[in-house]
Amino acid sequence: MMTITQTKTDSSLTIALDGRLDTTSAPDLEAVCKNGLDGVSELTIDMEKLDYMSSAGLRVILAMQKRMLEQGSMKVVNVNDIIMEIFEITGFADILTIE
Repeated sequence: MMTITQTKTDSSLTIALDGRLDTTSAPDLEAVCKNGLDGVSELTIDMEKLDYMSSAGLRVILAMQKRMLEQGSMKVVNVNDIIMEIFEITGFADILTIE
């Protein structure tokens, strides 16, 4: 289970993820990606409370990155060691802006 919290200010959007980003919850984040990024030029994904990410979650993060490359920028913040290891193994550490 995962909780998605969105905080929008003008053209900036912060999405905080809490729980597990897997095949069950990835469609929820995908819906945010499809419907919530219009007019957003700065996207921040806060992974402070994210416990786990599967390949389905990686796919959605990659889709968000591609979309934001066209309309602005995206950064990932508060990445814990477990998620960082996933990013490093998959090569996502080289693709994403991680702060």
